[in-house]
Amino acid sequence: MDAGKQAHDCLPTLSRRDTPGTGGAARTALREPDRFRGVSMAGVPDLSRMRNDYTAGRLREEDLAPTWVEQFDRWFADVVAAELPEPNAVVVATADADGAPDARMVLVKGYDSSGFLFGTSYASAKGAQLAVNPRAALVFPWHALQRQVRVTGRVERVGDAASDGLWDPRPRGSQLAAVASVQSTVVDSRSELEERVRLLDEQTPGEKVPRPAVWGGYRVIPETVEFWQGGRDRLHDRLKFVRDDVEGGGWFVQRLAP
Repeated sequence: MDAGKQAHDCLPTLSRRDTPGTGGAARTALREPDRFRGVSMAGVPDLSRMRNDYTAGRLREEDLAPTWVEQFDRWFADVVAAELPEPNAVVVATADADGAPDARMVLVKGYDSSGFLFGTSYASAKGAQLAVNPRAALVFPWHALQRQVRVTGRVERVGDAASDGLWDPRPRGSQLAAVASVQSTVVDSRSELEERVRLLDEQTPGEKVPRPAVWGGYRVIPETVEFWQGGRDRLHDRLKFVRDDVEGGGWFVQRLAP
C-alpha cells in the first residue's frame, strides 16, 4: 500500500457534524480524554510520555567561578569542545510597549563583563520593540550538555565603530541580503528578495558593502545571569548571579528551586 495512503488511513474520519463551520458543535474524532492515553496520530509521538533524565553533572556553589563572565567562559568552552552546532545561538525575547512578548534566535558575536553583543536591523520587529522597551531576556539552549544560561537586563545600541566591527566580518552574501531585505516586512515572494540581492550585487561588484545606517549592534547589559544544570528527577541546579546596584554594582549568587 502506498505510504501516503497508509498515513491518510490512520487519520480520524470527521463527520459533517464534527467538521468546523458545518453547523452544531465542532468536534473532532479524537476526543479530549484520548489525548492522555498515549494516542498517536499518523506517527506523531505522545509528547506527555517524552522524557529524558538529566544525569550529566551537578553545579555546586563551591565549583562556581568568582564572576558570571568567568563561569560563562567555562561553559562556553565546554560547548565548543563538545562541537555543538551554533554554540553562540541564543533566544532573544523582547516585548513591545503593551507588554506583548516576542522571541527569536540570533547569534551572539561577542561578550565580556559589560554584556552580550549581537547585530540586527534597527527596523526589524525586535528593533522596534527595543526602541520602546529597551529590555531583553536571553536563553542559551545547550540541551546536549543538559545546560542553559538565562540572562535578563537592559539593552543599548552600541556605537558606529562597534557596529562596524560586527558588520565587516560578515560574508559579502550576508551583507547583500541584509541590505536588500527590509527585515520583518511582508514580501510577495522569495524571488522578489533574490532579485533585490541580484541587483544590489550588480551595483556593487567586488566592493565592500557599506553598513547601512539602519543596521547596527545591541548590547544586553546583564542584571541577572543564571546557570542551569539539569538534575536527576528534575532536581535541577540553578545558580543565579544578581547585580546588587544598592551596594555599588557588585554581584551576589542565589540558588533557585528547580
